[in-house]
This record gives sequence, structure tokens and C-alpha cells, in this order.
Amino acid sequence: MGVVGSMGGALAKRVAPNVTGPVVRQVLERAIDGFGPISGAVASAETALRKNGGDTDRAIEDLIDQHVRWAGAQGFLTNVGGLVTMVVTAPANITAVALLQCHLAAAIVHLRGYDLDKPAVRDAVLVCLLDKDARKSLARDAKQDISPSVLAAGQHGPALAQLISQAVTGQLLAAVGGKRVASFVARRIPVLGGVVGGAGDALATRRIGMSTAALPRPLKYIGPANRSAK
Repeated sequence: MGVVGSMGGALAKRVAPNVTGPVVRQVLERAIDGFGPISGAVASAETALRKNGGDTDRAIEDLIDQHVRWAGAQGFLTNVGGLVTMVVTAPANITAVALLQCHLAAAIVHLRGYDLDKPAVRDAVLVCLLDKDARKSLARDAKQDISPSVLAAGQHGPALAQLISQAVTGQLLAAVGGKRVASFVARRIPVLGGVVGGAGDALATRRIGMSTAALPRPLKYIGPANRSAK
């Protein structure tokens, strides 16, 4: 995660104490099920599939591009004030980027043929948000394979689910804090904080989309027709 990420994570934990594992779980549920005017992940995935004539790969590409744009925009707006406004905007940035990334990962997981109604699949969606280092650390703590495809195919208890939530929370806090430290260092340049924040969120969202798109289909593959009927 690096020195800047570690420093930023410590700062973010101080200014965003309410961003916890349970909050990440709530964000996941809303991203998948939808709320208010926000469509659920399945509805968004099926819309993208119809738009692309049933071509799953093109639908996934569209979803990634769309979410990257959204992530970049919110990252710019919530980071433009730099470290000075962090106490106000950091929780909003963390929640917004987590919602977008969960929504993207869940939509892709659905298109790859997994059943989002299953708790194990929802845990797998959260793991899709983790980078390689965070996944290795989680695997050591859990003492088992935590790759999304393996998690989605099995069953596990609340202890592992809690570890996953904590890992995702820690990565989100470190990422947001790291962006704030970087923007603070360059605070003399107007709006650079927003550029740093927007670029960071966009790149992270693209990474998540691309890695999730590489998921293998489950053994019992749910084809497009069956997906639409669910």
C-alpha cells in the first residue's frame, strides 16, 4: 500500500470513524438491491446487455466505462478541497466510491452467471474490490483461498464475512487518505486535489472492473435468457 497510503489510512480513520465493516455491508446491499432512484446491479446489468444486443463482453465494457466516469467525477468533487476539507468530504468520498465499485462488480458478477441472491456471492463481490496485496493479506488471515470464484461457489460463516468487510474498509480508508495526503502536498496548485482524487478513484474502479470481468463462469452457468427471467 506504500508509505503515503499508510499515512493516509491513519488520517482517514480519524476523520471518518463511522466508515466501518457494517457500513460497507450496507453499501453492498444497496448497490446490489438498489434504493430510491438508483437501479440495482441486476437491472443495470440487464440494461447494458440489451443495449449491446446480448453481447456480454461488450455490456461489461460499457458498464466499466460508465462507472469509471462516475467514479472520476465524484472523486474530483469530493477531493478538490484537499486535506483541509477532509473531515467533511472523506466519509462521502468513501461511501460514494464504495457504492459505485460494489455496483460495478455486482453487475459484472451477475453477467458472468452468478446468483447475487446468495450471501456467498455477495461476499465474493466485496472481495472483487480488493487489490492483490489486500487479497493476499486476507487469505493469510482467513487461512483459506479467498478468490471470488471460490468464495461464490462455497459456503462460509460470519467470521470470514467479517474479515472481508474489514479488509475492504481498510483499503477504502487507505486509498482515500492517500489521495488526501497527495493533494495536500501539492496544495499550492489549484484543484490538483480534485484531479488526484478523481484519477485515483477512476483508476481503482477500472482495475476492479477488469479483474471482475476475468471471473470464470460458475459450474452451473446461468445463460442470458435465464438471467433475464430471474
